[in-house]
Amino acid sequence: MEKMQAPSVATRLQELGIELPPPPPPIANFAAFKQEGNMLYLSGQGPSEKDGSQHYGKVGAEVSVEDAYQHARLTGLNLLAVMQDAVGDLDRIKHIVKILGMVNASPDFTAHPSVINGCSDLFVSVFGENGIHARSAVGLGSLPNNITVEIEAIVALKD
Repeated sequence: MEKMQAPSVATRLQELGIELPPPPPPIANFAAFKQEGNMLYLSGQGPSEKDGSQHYGKVGAEVSVEDAYQHARLTGLNLLAVMQDAVGDLDRIKHIVKILGMVNASPDFTAHPSVINGCSDLFVSVFGENGIHARSAVGLGSLPNNITVEIEAIVALKD
């Protein structure tokens, strides 16, 4: 029996009703990504909307877990846009290796994983089992410009 070909990532995005934003512009003296061999390292991205506006605040205080989950999902979309910019075609992604999710959290907040699930769930929706990754989800006392979440990723590329 012949193995069925998985749909392309572009097809999967279309099925999910997802249109990738343009990659966020560089804002400092660092690269949005670096490739070393078949590994792609993505700098931290935040919850930037297509118009450049961002989501701000402390999760667990003025920002709910549900809203922060959506911010992490949006950050995942921005990471996908950077991946596409880096490699030209998301079908070149072999799998997501690891993400580090940082939450701008109030001191008593403990649901960091529930927030970062927004990005993790997106990656699994888009890449299937190749989107399952190792992960750290941590709370920090602050993030740049008071954004709600920042997420970085390590991705393996196909040979």
